[in-house]
Amino acid sequence: MTAALIAPLAAQHVAVDVPTADETDPALVQVPEDPHLPRVLIMGDSISLGYTWEVRKLLAGKANVQHPDVNCWSTAFGLKHVKQWLGHKHWDVIYFNFGLHDLKYLNDKSEYVTPDKGLQVSSINQYQANLRKIIATLQSTGAKLIFATTTPVPSGANGRVQGDETRYNTAATEVMKEMGVEIDDFWSVVNPSLTTLQQPQNVHFTAEGYRVLGVEAASRIAHDLPGANRP
Repeated sequence: MTAALIAPLAAQHVAVDVPTADETDPALVQVPEDPHLPRVLIMGDSISLGYTWEVRKLLAGKANVQHPDVNCWSTAFGLKHVKQWLGHKHWDVIYFNFGLHDLKYLNDKSEYVTPDKGLQVSSINQYQANLRKIIATLQSTGAKLIFATTTPVPSGANGRVQGDETRYNTAATEVMKEMGVEIDDFWSVVNPSLTTLQQPQNVHFTAEGYRVLGVEAASRIAHDLPGANRP
């Protein structure tokens, strides 16, 4: 991937967000589909890559579960590529998240930095504006949409500030309620057990953490599949 993502957040000073070209993960593989099953798209950053295989396992025989063949990164990057990720086939459920790459701080060399040395990739206002545009595109597919809140940022996480995710989640929640999108509160699912579920000083999770997230996501997706038995 060679495209650079530039977020203009202040005059004469920009944060440049460049997705790496060597990111590989089994979740990025487009798996064979059963044409008789509903289609599910998981759209998100590296956290989603960690739990996609668990969702595929839990929904085996119930749905075809795909993820775009890239880390979906920030809302600006998502806005640029969302139509490409959707493709031309029908989706029944789209489970998506953006946040951890919007709230991170970068300098003009795309290096993770502390707040005093760079800018966040997206301001709160830009984050909301990008989400609205992405959701409008997703809603045009007719799929059921589920937004997963951004998971906790721990103390010491490179390029990020602990607690910023709560501000971005509040902003995202406003947009989801405004546009009628279902919310899966990932933050609340993992926050009580971060010492065992999340890596230290790192936004990523342990194997058990990804399993927990996958179980949660699969449960919410299964509830919204066509023909699902609902209470």
